[in-house]
Amino acid sequence: MHKFLFKHIDNSGLIVFRIIFGLLCFLESVGAVFTGWVKNTLIDPKFTFSFIGFEWLQPLPGNWMYLYYIIMGIFGLLIMVGYKYRFSMLMFATMWTATYLMQKTSYNNHYYLLFILSFLMVLMPANKYASIDVKLNPSLKRISMPAWCKWIFVIQLFILYTYATIAKLYPDWLDTTFIRILMKGKADYPLIGSLLQQEWLHYFLAYGGILFDGLIIPALLFKPTRKFAFFVSIFFHLFNSIVLQIGIFPYLALAFSLFFFEPELIRNIFLKKKKLYDSNEISLPKHSNVFISAFIIYFLIHIALPLRHHYFKDDVLWTEEGHRLSWRMMLRAKSGTASYRVIDEATNQQIPIKLNDYLTKKQQRGASTKPDIIWQFAQHVKQDFAKKGKSVKVYVRAYVSVNGKQSKPLIDPNVDLASEEWHHFKHHDWILPSSSADKPSK
Repeated sequence: MHKFLFKHIDNSGLIVFRIIFGLLCFLESVGAVFTGWVKNTLIDPKFTFSFIGFEWLQPLPGNWMYLYYIIMGIFGLLIMVGYKYRFSMLMFATMWTATYLMQKTSYNNHYYLLFILSFLMVLMPANKYASIDVKLNPSLKRISMPAWCKWIFVIQLFILYTYATIAKLYPDWLDTTFIRILMKGKADYPLIGSLLQQEWLHYFLAYGGILFDGLIIPALLFKPTRKFAFFVSIFFHLFNSIVLQIGIFPYLALAFSLFFFEPELIRNIFLKKKKLYDSNEISLPKHSNVFISAFIIYFLIHIALPLRHHYFKDDVLWTEEGHRLSWRMMLRAKSGTASYRVIDEATNQQIPIKLNDYLTKKQQRGASTKPDIIWQFAQHVKQDFAKKGKSVKVYVRAYVSVNGKQSKPLIDPNVDLASEEWHHFKHHDWILPSSSADKPSK
């Protein structure tokens, strides 16, 4: 294990990855401003649905979130050029994590991945070459790095793609039900819209996605298949970028290929003046056993997180308990309606409320289909009326359809959600089973 982690290897891949990573951080940040994402997600809402336990994390008032994202973009540029690298990387990681935790109306795999990578990059000696830091302090210059700097990314990707593969092994993916629904929304795309409706393409995408996710890391590690796997990756990720429009994730995924190709090739393409390191020395840091233990624990956590939904009752596609932080994205289409019945405890009279008075249209979709967001909104309504001097109960009747199937009741309408507690590691009985019939409300 010591040799595996602490043998020094050429650092060309990490240096180029830092440059690309910083650029992508910049584009993600400023792109969120100029595409209207910041406005729609963080400025227009009266409040955001944060990760439960982080309700204190709310967007800055007024238009200050624009400046927040611009500053993040500046840190991205500083990462790219390698100026005050550790500080810039830590600041970006902290700011990105805060925005990640403060809202989940827009949830995407690459938000979670960027959160993880940002803190990993803080630990990386990624500014040891081709950086302003080295120009200002030549003693920092290095042409090698410990092997763990490569393998921590490879293993992280292997976990990601493995769970993405497993998650696709369910009926609505295998019979292309979900793919068909997903592509139906792309029918108006110029040139390719009609192609995306073809049944043969749906099967190609469904089973090609399984094969790609399951084999891409082994294929990139195996030298005879490496180049072929890379060209398949280019097609796969460009297709996702064009059709699914999922931000920087496809390009970030392609950038990871730098850790699979020979350092000499990376150097010859990107860093022609750099000397190639080939000494293979082993340099053990202080407390190396502590480092190894932390390394193992870190990956055990990431292996365990995507498994936790198996310990909740019912199907995660329905309950969403254990859905986040588990690489389960682009797997199902949910639609639904919800009505909230607010009862004044003092008079037992119903108080009419309109979702439009509280939530944006995008937030309303979550407050109609996702149990945790429904619970959070019930809590918010209770707190809102408490400010007016009223104690209320909140009952919810929600009907949800998964992948175009018949709508079913999601929430027990007889339970006052405002008085319920949230449990991170326990099933909530007020989430009705996916096979349930409607229950009469009281």
